[in-house]
Amino acid sequence: MATGCIQLGNWQHAKFDRKQAAQKLLDARGVDAPITLGASPVDAEALRSHPVVVRGRFETERQFLVDNRVYREQAGYHVLTPLRIEGSSMRVLVNRGWVPARASHSDLPVVATPDGPVELTGIAVVPGSRFFTLGTEPATRAWQPVWQNLDLARFIASAPYPVQPVVLQLAAEAPAGFVRDWPRPDDRAERHLSYAWQWYGFAASAGLIWFALGWRRT
Repeated sequence: MATGCIQLGNWQHAKFDRKQAAQKLLDARGVDAPITLGASPVDAEALRSHPVVVRGRFETERQFLVDNRVYREQAGYHVLTPLRIEGSSMRVLVNRGWVPARASHSDLPVVATPDGPVELTGIAVVPGSRFFTLGTEPATRAWQPVWQNLDLARFIASAPYPVQPVVLQLAAEAPAGFVRDWPRPDDRAERHLSYAWQWYGFAASAGLIWFALGWRRT
């Protein structure tokens, strides 16, 4: 039991460390000059958390909503729209922010999207690849307008064109966006540290109980 508690404590501590590291990286790179996204594929890790700028046109054919996004205790979606980068066939997926859900979950919100060229600024984000999924995704080739997670690998695999391996998280001052009160990478990091110490405490208690029982037997 003690070993299991220590492993769970280490897991929570690792999550705390990852969040802290992500925040430090964002703070360090956030003051750099924006990098222009173009036709050439970028190194995702090299560009992670870096300010970027891109010019192009939105394409709504493969736009989708990421479900179960909560803002100020209200359910909603994140709007993900591909942008065709100016002068190329390369696309980049743009997270345009949060929109509220309607009263009926089957009634999707109407999302306005500019038709003409736009210049966007934001942060290059490398989405995670491990997800908690409620049920299974529909097994169909038809385009799904609502996804449970921001699965960039899934989007790249299904797209008939090249896609940059990062998502542009739209800046608050950029056009064509919605609510963009993006959480900090270290949001609630202290909670994971607290959980880690709780598990370590359980491990110590289990060890003391085992020692006490063994001492009584002898």
